[in-house]
Amino acid sequence: MGFKRRATAHWEGDLKSGQGRMSTPQSGLFEGTRYSFGTRFGDEKGTNPEELLAAAHAGCYSMALGFILQNAGFTATRIDTQAEVAMETSPGPHAVGVHLTVTATVPGIDAAAFADIAANAKDNCVISKALALPVTLDAKLV
Repeated sequence: MGFKRRATAHWEGDLKSGQGRMSTPQSGLFEGTRYSFGTRFGDEKGTNPEELLAAAHAGCYSMALGFILQNAGFTATRIDTQAEVAMETSPGPHAVGVHLTVTATVPGIDAAAFADIAANAKDNCVISKALALPVTLDAKLV
């Protein structure tokens, strides 16, 4: 059984003076959340695509780690993950990588087993895999 998740984005104007809104209609978590050049490349209040990618990756990784630990017979009492998306601006803005930092409390596991399971979760979390997937597009001019 498959499923789909959806988000929307609306943009008006040019890159530097324009602005947009993002929404997540299925969950209702975001409804018209502001994004702009200033929120993406500066410190203005709002969100940006890279921050949302980092949040998605941190959440996905934490869940994957918990699942793989469970399958190995362990239960984490705490998993805290930070995902940092590294960006370069030349020759144009592009992501160059994601660094995951995780701290976890897992009773009964040794450091070597935890390191192996943590690496497995990094390789197999849905977002880690998605970053290497092809992207398709339907474009229509109205």
